[in-house]
Amino acid sequence: MPDEFAGGHGDAASGQFAVDTHVLVFPGTAEQQGGVIIEDFGESAGQAVDIGTRVVGPARRWAVRLNNGDLVFVDRDQLSPL
Repeated sequence: MPDEFAGGHGDAASGQFAVDTHVLVFPGTAEQQGGVIIEDFGESAGQAVDIGTRVVGPARRWAVRLNNGDLVFVDRDQLSPL
């Protein structure tokens, strides 16, 4: 099983992130905040769309609802266990 998996409750302390896992977003930066993963878009996330010119950048793997109510989309390198 990969170290990231979709669905169920993850174990962020062991590096496994999943829906309903409590995490820190942007750890070690001034933007660091706690939150909960609310969606895992899986391995298919991360493909940019180019049609002659860049239309949209790569999608992020996880949607995280921050403790302040905001929603952010992040990748693994922007998450840390809480």
